Amino acid sequence: MVGSGLGGLVTAGYLAADGRSVLVLEQHDIAGGNAHVFRRRRKYEFDVGTHYIGDCAEGGLFPSLLAGLGVRDRVTFRPMDNEHGFDRIITPTATVDIPAGWTAYRDRLCQALPEEADRIDAFVDLARAVAGATRDGLHGASMVELFRRSPQTMRWTRRTLGQALDHCGFSPKARTLVAAQAGNYGTMPDGITFAEHAAMLDHYLRGAYYPEGGGQVLVAALVEALEAHGGELRTRCEVRRILTEDGRATGVELTDGTRVSAPLVISNADYRRTVLDLCGGERTFPAEVVERTRAATMRGAVIAVYVALDTELPGLPNANIWWHDSDDMEAAHAAMTERWERDGVFDSVPQLTFSFASLKDPGAAAVCPPGHSNFQLMTGCPPGYGFWGLDGGPVGGEPYRRNPAYLARKRRLTELMLATAEKVIGPFQDRITHLETATPLSHERYIRGTGGTPYGMANWGGVGQRPDVRTDVEGLYVVGQSVRYGSGLGAVATSGMAAAGHVLGRPLLPEVLGGAVLGDPALLPERGPDWDPLVVSRGRTRRTAKGLARIG
Repeated sequence: MVGSGLGGLVTAGYLAADGRSVLVLEQHDIAGGNAHVFRRRRKYEFDVGTHYIGDCAEGGLFPSLLAGLGVRDRVTFRPMDNEHGFDRIITPTATVDIPAGWTAYRDRLCQALPEEADRIDAFVDLARAVAGATRDGLHGASMVELFRRSPQTMRWTRRTLGQALDHCGFSPKARTLVAAQAGNYGTMPDGITFAEHAAMLDHYLRGAYYPEGGGQVLVAALVEALEAHGGELRTRCEVRRILTEDGRATGVELTDGTRVSAPLVISNADYRRTVLDLCGGERTFPAEVVERTRAATMRGAVIAVYVALDTELPGLPNANIWWHDSDDMEAAHAAMTERWERDGVFDSVPQLTFSFASLKDPGAAAVCPPGHSNFQLMTGCPPGYGFWGLDGGPVGGEPYRRNPAYLARKRRLTELMLATAEKVIGPFQDRITHLETATPLSHERYIRGTGGTPYGMANWGGVGQRPDVRTDVEGLYVVGQSVRYGSGLGAVATSGMAAAGHVLGRPLLPEVLGGAVLGDPALLPERGPDWDPLVVSRGRTRRTAKGLARIG
């Protein structure tokens, strides 16, 4: 296994539980990919990409996946405010709190847009039908069966969200309110399939949750399942090449020259890097696949500002906030892009997302001390290294972190995002105790993601076209943000289940959603009073290595 994001860990855990010999190789200090956390000042712990998870009631996606590995009781999912709203959408003329349930979602949109109630009804009916078809597919229904059952619904799975919004005849304001949570997948409505947007909505409308203790707890449970069933995680262990011979995978070569032979290789690395770098492009893959992969564009890059305060933030809901400075999100995004491309000016933040860890996991000792706050601000930025005054990125060896142009851009964007945030939630900058900004370059450095995006590819030969977990190379599989199951923690975990199912030759995901258990809880290690998910996520051989940040 190359890489240890959630998709890779799910695959590895299930293969180990089936009795396979599994080795996971991770270049970073800890496992988890976008689900990992980092600590600062021995007081604060920040989640990188775990902002909320949907469908976590009993029988939901993540509870079922964990139960199938025997670790369900090791992760507690705290519900957000599913009754009043787990997401708050704010535009200049509307505030809409999004509750759990399709009917309640429809009602909230109709309250905000009574003159467009009929259009909202049409959209929700269509989205619910498409999401239901997608879910039926996860439970084992074939595409042939789904098309036979409802050909009109299935035709919509291949169209874009923009086309669905056009079809419903929405005003710009209605389009914005419906698509306001685009930060969950990093693109505007014309860049995402309607099926992926509908599946995202359905995922959260089944209830939004946050793992108690943060995203690293989820990662650590998967690592415990892997190791309990004989698998191994090696961190600080980077793969240089995926080895192939006569059209099939034979193992990997590490950066120190060590070769590891294996009959199967599963790459949780960035798809473009897997094909073009680790596998050598045409040396391994058909020319058509290589050409499509070289031409692929990536979804939006993200800037994240991590904030800690020595005070609480009263009056805020246990919800994410999706703030837009315009009732026409698409026009604002287009204007921002045009101004940057034409004039090289980027001096405003048209959209800002807030995620409040200290509200989602109150009382957690690692998140922040009592009476303090811990939250994250996120917004998009233009793609490419030129925006940051650079010619290349960290994967190519660019020493960007002290570059004056990069630092100036980073500082200015941080100031803009903080000033914008204060317009939304009130003054707080004089109470900041820790402030840190991560750019797309930071993401590339730690995750090796092309373009510094956590969302994977935008266009691989067409909008919505993405590779399957099976590749043209026998014995080589791919999982993660760029495969056909979509972006987000639930989607990448699903890709991991799909890959494991193909390897094992069984409909693994439908079986596990139906209650099948492969893991043996009796094999799991006990957790002592000092149990630390970061320690576990380093792998057994590096748990006592120096350099791990602690709390307290």
